[in-house]
Amino acid sequence: MDALTLAIEAAGWMGAVLVLGSYIGVSTGKFTGLSRTYQWMNVIGAAGFIVNTWWHGAIPSAVLNVIWCAVGIVTLWRMNRARA
Repeated sequence: MDALTLAIEAAGWMGAVLVLGSYIGVSTGKFTGLSRTYQWMNVIGAAGFIVNTWWHGAIPSAVLNVIWCAVGIVTLWRMNRARA
């Protein structure tokens, strides 16, 4: 396995760990759906999934994760705007 393939696989696994971890965190009450931790875990996790699914040609999953990532970015932007 070359370095690029290894990096893409690592991005996918990192994405999976972050998205699953964010879900577990919300489900167990460690943080809320509007916490920055939850949003950042989802944005970074979705970005990892985007790289991995695009590479493997899983376009529906890649599109889903682009939307997932965008929702998190917009939510973080709104949170920052409301804070200011």
